[in-house]
Amino acid sequence: MNDSTLYLVRLGEISLKGLNRDFFEKRLKNNIKSKLKGYRTQVSKQKGRIFFEIENGCPRDTIEMAFSTTFGVVGYSRCLRCAKDIEAIKEAARVLMQDEPFSKGVGTFKSITKRADKNFELNSYQIDCILGEVVHSEHPKLTVDVKNPDMTINCEIRDKAYLFTSAKSGPGGLPVTTAGKGMLLLSGGIDSPVAAYRMAQRGLKMECIYFHAYPYTSELALEKVKTLASLIAPYLQGTRLHVVHFTEAQLWIKQHSLEEETTLMFRAAMMHVANAISKKQEGMCIVTGEALSQVASQTLESMVFTDSMSEQLVLRPLVGMDKQEIMNLAKQIGTYETSILPYEDCCVIFSPKHPLVRPDKELMTQHYRQMGIEALLEEAIDAVQVFDYGPDGQPRI
Repeated sequence: MNDSTLYLVRLGEISLKGLNRDFFEKRLKNNIKSKLKGYRTQVSKQKGRIFFEIENGCPRDTIEMAFSTTFGVVGYSRCLRCAKDIEAIKEAARVLMQDEPFSKGVGTFKSITKRADKNFELNSYQIDCILGEVVHSEHPKLTVDVKNPDMTINCEIRDKAYLFTSAKSGPGGLPVTTAGKGMLLLSGGIDSPVAAYRMAQRGLKMECIYFHAYPYTSELALEKVKTLASLIAPYLQGTRLHVVHFTEAQLWIKQHSLEEETTLMFRAAMMHVANAISKKQEGMCIVTGEALSQVASQTLESMVFTDSMSEQLVLRPLVGMDKQEIMNLAKQIGTYETSILPYEDCCVIFSPKHPLVRPDKELMTQHYRQMGIEALLEEAIDAVQVFDYGPDGQPRI
């Protein structure tokens, strides 16, 4: 393709998939191309490598977003392809020297050559020496470190010569949609966006559910959650946010349950609603950001009770994580600053002073059934508002 830029994508776990590898690679290609929609893209494959040829009109930021947020990508590099001729290889190396990290002109480097074509006139060591000379001619202050270099220049001799510098990291994991579909309980807190990231990394496609209790929670709280949905949407290959208006249900629970049980009754009702919406959307599981014993509603006994309100599997990818680990990952994926904005969710507003910590499942289930809340929950399900976000994180009209 003329007037295009070539990128090399490295695969990680996908490479271990054996007979299923083509399935995972196809999903990966489609997921990347969906983020580059509107720009001409050609994809080719060689052993252990996938090459994306993207038209030059595509902004660099768009390309970076596509590779850095697509699960299945371990690393990616801008790549130059040239004839299997040493002079052409040297010229390609000079061009690469104009880009970061080499363009900074400081640090250590190493040349790494792999010859898939053993008939090429020079061996790997000879090519490494020649590339080292090119680097020194362009950036004399750089020094060689073969054990722990700051940067590398790579050359692979295949059908043609391919040159690229140190790879930028991708998120790894498996392509989204390869593990089915689930529904994420998205609050305005730190944990649930991180839970979405962790499950998407395992290939799970997710839509989001948010419980809104206006006027007890403000419209700013809803806008905060919509922002979080847009921030995680690129990792989820786009998502849909289902906003459940939960005020009437919460007031009913407040009036018809024991004070110490209200938080768990809220959670049970949310599971009931999430289960129903997930089934409508052909989901197979519910994902939450709960971590064991982090708060009263996340003790083992509490989880056993709330799980009983869902027919679907409940996944808690953060269940064994320390809070600091969760916060660090939130910062890494760019959701932390939004999550700490001071707009409380509906559970916090209605929380009792002394919530029940070790509930008896059978007794709690009996109390839940006695509330007679099913009709209110059905009304809430029927009145759900839906907001769509594309793979680029932008709202869809």
